[in-house]
Amino acid sequence: MQRLVDNVLAVTKESVKIFTYEALNNFVRLVNGMSALLLAVLPGKSLILEGIHEWELRPTFRGPRLPRWMEDGASSFNKFIHELSVDSDTSSNEDYMSDEDSDGIIPASPLSHSSRFSRASSFSKPNRHSSGWIKCLILWILFPLRILLIIPSYLYNITHSSSSTVQAKPENRYPPSPHSRKKSSTMKDHFVQSATDRRRGVVEDLHLGIEIAIEAIFDIVHKVAYCVFSPLESFKKLLHWFSSRSKGSKAMESDTVDATVMTATLGQNDAAVTERKTTLHNSLNTDARTCQDVITELGYPYEAIRVVTADGYILLLERIPRRDSRKAIYLQHGVLDSSMGWVSKGVVGSPVFAAFDQGYDVFLGNLRGLVSREHIDKNISSRQYWHYSINEHGTEDVPAMIEKIHEVKTAELKLIHPDQVVEDDTNTEKQPYKLCAICHSLGGAAMLMYVITRRIEEKPHRLARLILLSPAGFHHDSTVVFTVVQYLLLLITPIIAPIVPAFYIPTRFFRMLLNKLARDFHNYPALGGLVQTLVSYIVGGDSSNWIGVIGLPHYNMNDMPGVSFQVAHHLAQMKRAGRFIMFDYGSKSANMKAYGSPEPLDLGEYYGLIDFPVDLVAGRKDKVVRPSMVKFHHDLMKSAGVQEVTYNEFEYAHLDFTFSHREELLAYVMSRLNLVEPNQKSVQKQSSKTRKKDHTKEICSD
Repeated sequence: MQRLVDNVLAVTKESVKIFTYEALNNFVRLVNGMSALLLAVLPGKSLILEGIHEWELRPTFRGPRLPRWMEDGASSFNKFIHELSVDSDTSSNEDYMSDEDSDGIIPASPLSHSSRFSRASSFSKPNRHSSGWIKCLILWILFPLRILLIIPSYLYNITHSSSSTVQAKPENRYPPSPHSRKKSSTMKDHFVQSATDRRRGVVEDLHLGIEIAIEAIFDIVHKVAYCVFSPLESFKKLLHWFSSRSKGSKAMESDTVDATVMTATLGQNDAAVTERKTTLHNSLNTDARTCQDVITELGYPYEAIRVVTADGYILLLERIPRRDSRKAIYLQHGVLDSSMGWVSKGVVGSPVFAAFDQGYDVFLGNLRGLVSREHIDKNISSRQYWHYSINEHGTEDVPAMIEKIHEVKTAELKLIHPDQVVEDDTNTEKQPYKLCAICHSLGGAAMLMYVITRRIEEKPHRLARLILLSPAGFHHDSTVVFTVVQYLLLLITPIIAPIVPAFYIPTRFFRMLLNKLARDFHNYPALGGLVQTLVSYIVGGDSSNWIGVIGLPHYNMNDMPGVSFQVAHHLAQMKRAGRFIMFDYGSKSANMKAYGSPEPLDLGEYYGLIDFPVDLVAGRKDKVVRPSMVKFHHDLMKSAGVQEVTYNEFEYAHLDFTFSHREELLAYVMSRLNLVEPNQKSVQKQSSKTRKKDHTKEICSD
């Protein structure tokens, strides 16, 4: 009778699984089909979808042709867990169920390692505060989805907690199959060789959750049936359990320990069984790789440097060190980006790795603006943290990082060549190294602001050459969409600024959801194409690979870059004024206190202070910063008498300069960098003086 019940339960369980699997599969196909229908009627999609020519389309959600429990005599749930556990072996341990207010340590984000530094030092992590009733409303609306994603894992933990504490008998233990070991090894080798995307989408997680829920329910039914048909055995096991408890046996380990999933149905003696270990908290994993992970996996050295600005913000300066090099390069990202944008596509086409291979000491800067809110004041509020504009990027962040580069390089070169280093804090030409900078979008505007303000203050900027890729600053010729956004920002600033200090996703759950939706957009081309088109409409028709960018690892559940409301307001001020101005504080007295004049500083009027070569690059397909805006920078510098300024255009959209890493652009950038050579005159002069002194000492000793 027991065997009959086992068979009936096994068939029923697999039938329910197949029915739910096919129902979910058909629903997803319906959504993808409707997306394809909408995409077919949207205008201008052909140009917009050009930006996703490098888009990785890998549909992975497919329905079975035959009931999977009939294949090889193993359960479909067993195979599903086995396949997912291979990826889970290489994924990071993440507790997706913990809230932002959790006291536990959260894995550092790609922006990143400043979080790790601050936890290990006196700079402790700031407390997190909710964004008010708006956040509560969003949480209430999406509460059912959160429950649907979390409850199955709880059910699985409850139903398997008792079985995991009991040692299985030798005859019931099954070793992993050779195929599973081979597949796991292959996946790990592939991960080491390249920066692998290990995420799973929302649809895949729903499938996993449903499988776990069904397995848990039928497991309970099976245990009840076992107790009914084998009361004596059940009584013996109960006595054994009580006796082991009385003897002081250890309880089940914490929920971070991997649970053993026995992939067998009730009639396990008759089925081919595979045992795998899977981390339950990885069942909803996201790709939380850091910039360090990508760099080291590609075989390059890495160093993280913590930088503290004058106003207390903790920044991360990342480095691919070449300590004896007299050539250094500093790369600065744009808005809603991080250093990950320069390395995410790997070695081919990236200026980061190309510069290192050609002998440069590479530094990657990260501007302030993280959800983790790294600050020396651990109690800083959200409103206080996000209270900054582009002014602070150019006058606080960039100076702090460049001065740290100067400090590090000078100390290292002095240590390596103590008799050849000439330190001069006022003359860039006499530095023991040459520093070039590559900046994109907002990073370009911040760098220009840094150079001009340093020259006005008569402080050294330490730069030998500047390459600006689609730099912000002038926005007079932007699209109608940005014009509407400009007026909207200027209108609602007094109302929204006290409530919404920044544009970012405040909770780990919703950041995890965005990260997983990006994977679904890859798995379902029509849905991804529709989202790509809609996002492109929002940003003025730019054909950049927006879907690919949303899927970058720094958009993960642990941390994410955000945009201060004042930064957006500052950009709106620039567009309204038609000039490259510093932040307008709204009153003559406030501007007078900040700038010494009733109006904000017009940086374009001071372009004549730039005393080194500048290379400007624009994209013909760029709708965010149009070529005419970049050309305006060039013409203004030319008329101001900048000694060497060049202008070039490529067939790129806005994000192609960093995310796509084109070979044509790389060749151009490296050709400009190679024009700068370390100044050996001061070194040779100092060396000759040293040799003369040594020769004089030898004569005197003789």
